[in-house]
Amino acid sequence: MSEGAEQPLRITPDMLVGRRVDFERRMRRAPPFAVGLVLALVLVYLAELALGALDSREAIVAAGALDAPSVAAGEYWRLVTATLLHGGPDHLFGNAVALFILGMVCEHAFGPRQFLLLYAVSALTGSVLSLASGAGPSVGASGAIFGLQAAAIVLFRRHRDRLLLRDRRIGVVLLAWAVYAIASGIVNPYVDNGAHIGGALAGALFVRLLHPVVLDPMPPAQAARVRRWTWGLGALLGYVVVGWVVR
Repeated sequence: MSEGAEQPLRITPDMLVGRRVDFERRMRRAPPFAVGLVLALVLVYLAELALGALDSREAIVAAGALDAPSVAAGEYWRLVTATLLHGGPDHLFGNAVALFILGMVCEHAFGPRQFLLLYAVSALTGSVLSLASGAGPSVGASGAIFGLQAAAIVLFRRHRDRLLLRDRRIGVVLLAWAVYAIASGIVNPYVDNGAHIGGALAGALFVRLLHPVVLDPMPPAQAARVRRWTWGLGALLGYVVVGWVVR
């Protein structure tokens, strides 16, 4: 090739930003893992009713609620079990609907394994912040749900040049709902804002470690790392089950 000839043009990802991905294309209307989590919450709530876990403060603590003295005594599994329990049908219904909608978004965006990791990290961080805030016995999946919401907002913001949203008000609605929920917690002492804020912070930060498979296939090295994290999550769930049942 002569010195004055044009050099081959190397295509980089930045040059392809014009090829926008329709986010809703091929989105499953009944994502299996999100639906599975919703069903798990419903089954646990039915068990609460059958065991009388909602009859008193002592009963809900015995069922696995997040309780500072119990956690200090070594019952760390409560950081997880509390996120499976709910305080009433309205509490369960609100969280189940939000989980289904946000789960549909995040499972589609990140795939099943990353979605479950995001959910678990947000739930755990929400429980930790709930304890740090000095809240009384606490239950609910709100921390995990706020994590999914924050992750979705960050995803749409970071990849706004590559993701095509048919309704661009989605991000605004998600943010407005989060602000409303946290503001409600300020005036309502029964709302655990520690869990909400902790879950949201975890989701907003942890999502940066995830790969949006809705845009590109996951690199092999990251796929292997996600598999290792998933095995760690499985080990954690095993500990929770043993601690919850054998105590």
